[in-house]
Amino acid sequence: MTKSRSVDHPVTEEETLKAQSRRLRGTIMESLSDLVTGALDAADAKLLKFHGAYGQDDRDVRIERHAQRLEPAHSFMVRVRMPGGVCTPAQWHGLTLLARAQALGALRITTRQTVQFHGVLKPRLKPLMAGLGALGLDSIAACGDVNRNVICHNHPATSAVHRQISDLASALSTAFLPRTGAYCEIWWDEPPGEGAGAEDEPLYGPTYLPRKFKIGIAVPPTNDVDVLAQDLGFIAIVEGDRLAGFNVAVGGGMGATHGDRATYPRLADVIGFCEPGQVLAVAEQLLRIQRDAGDRTNRRHARLKYTIDDRGLAWLRTELAGRLGYALSPARDYRFTTRGDRLGWVEDGEGRSHLTLRVLAGRVHDEGASRLLTALAEVARIHEGDFRLTPNQNLTIAGVSRAQRAVIEDRLAEHGVTWPATPKGVRRDAIACVALPTCGLAMAEAERALPGLLARLEAVLGSLGLDHEAISVRLSGCPNGCARPRLAEIGLVGKGPGRYQLYLGGGFAGERLNAPYRGDLSLDEAVAVLTPLLTDYAMYRYPAERFGDFVIRAGHITMPDVS
Repeated sequence: MTKSRSVDHPVTEEETLKAQSRRLRGTIMESLSDLVTGALDAADAKLLKFHGAYGQDDRDVRIERHAQRLEPAHSFMVRVRMPGGVCTPAQWHGLTLLARAQALGALRITTRQTVQFHGVLKPRLKPLMAGLGALGLDSIAACGDVNRNVICHNHPATSAVHRQISDLASALSTAFLPRTGAYCEIWWDEPPGEGAGAEDEPLYGPTYLPRKFKIGIAVPPTNDVDVLAQDLGFIAIVEGDRLAGFNVAVGGGMGATHGDRATYPRLADVIGFCEPGQVLAVAEQLLRIQRDAGDRTNRRHARLKYTIDDRGLAWLRTELAGRLGYALSPARDYRFTTRGDRLGWVEDGEGRSHLTLRVLAGRVHDEGASRLLTALAEVARIHEGDFRLTPNQNLTIAGVSRAQRAVIEDRLAEHGVTWPATPKGVRRDAIACVALPTCGLAMAEAERALPGLLARLEAVLGSLGLDHEAISVRLSGCPNGCARPRLAEIGLVGKGPGRYQLYLGGGFAGERLNAPYRGDLSLDEAVAVLTPLLTDYAMYRYPAERFGDFVIRAGHITMPDVS
């Protein structure tokens, strides 16, 4: 077994905490019962992530509360584990009721194909978790140093193998769950089992992983999961209507730290091909390799991408083959052409239709004339198919019969929800993370700033005759990369209040990182900087040339040498 770097260097505080946590129990139950504060004990707050929740506070009122000598306005974000983004109508309806009763009355669809609750106050945390259990859902391992929510392409009408892919996402998620009983004891009041606090964790061991681990499954020609941004990506190879297997990609990750060159985004490398029946074994051994060889002395250096760069791809291939007992086959040809969702109604060959709604920044709420949260809850009362979330923060009402189609359209229209089949250009696929006011890591606005940014860009593009041009735009409040901004043709990453780093030149289908272009810009300044580039694009682009390709060819940006 490969030795960890922690043999020569002291491990981080988090490693000691995990080892002494009694398999993720800590003193969370005691912290929950202390209502003098709205927060948890600091150590318990770290362990809470493994249970799918983060402690947060309302940063809009942080300074005011500090001046009044009040503690921050503490609350919690809870993320649901939802492999492949699929849930039943009853579950969606239940999530809506929980959002109204226990959170801020809204749901957010994340770029990891699930939903988050925000503004959950401490006394409501356990009722919300119990409510998830009553729906047949949970939040375990949606955060923390474990395998996170497994994402996959899930549109029923765009691939003959979608059902196999969805089943595989669920199988991977289940296989890599922690075995501790802590979650059921704390949130669902189940009695401790034999050996509680010292259960065997055959996969993770007592200290779990050095950092989070993300898996995504793509089905070419669609790269909606940004498969090369994952620690482990499986790229389906489909021959006719048959799933032949998967190319295996390793070492992706978008997180970085401003000013720290030792941290950086990285695209995954394709290292070979495996058959469908080998996927679970390949994934498990790669996870075990990262468990054993990942850096436990520096959390900023603890993702699989750094393990690979430290030791080399040749080492990884050899290590993987040794653990599997066989080497992967040579990778097979594939091609991505898009990563956008099929918006609007799409019919399959089985007499059913599927409606994908554009949900800007993933925010499902009632605001003004558009009451999306209520509309979807009403649809859930009558829908006979399922709901499917996408990594582009959209939602598909899937499996609609001909008889139900008009009824569902009426329910949506009654609540002011429209579904243009082809939203214009930059608005179609734009992504933003939640950022302020709740995310503790956010340096600048993202979700709340996205509508204004898009409106300004649309004004420029409209004046140039480019208002229908698809250009990927992603806005992130910090460099951790939840919105995967470093894969956008136009990426903006928060650096401070109202200030952003502008990146350009990402590949349209998510196969090329962008590069820094200008730093310390307001969003208005970013649009001003982009205007002459978009003007050049309108005048001098080749037919069908993407904006990300154009800025490189025209010499507006020089991509780093990665050879």
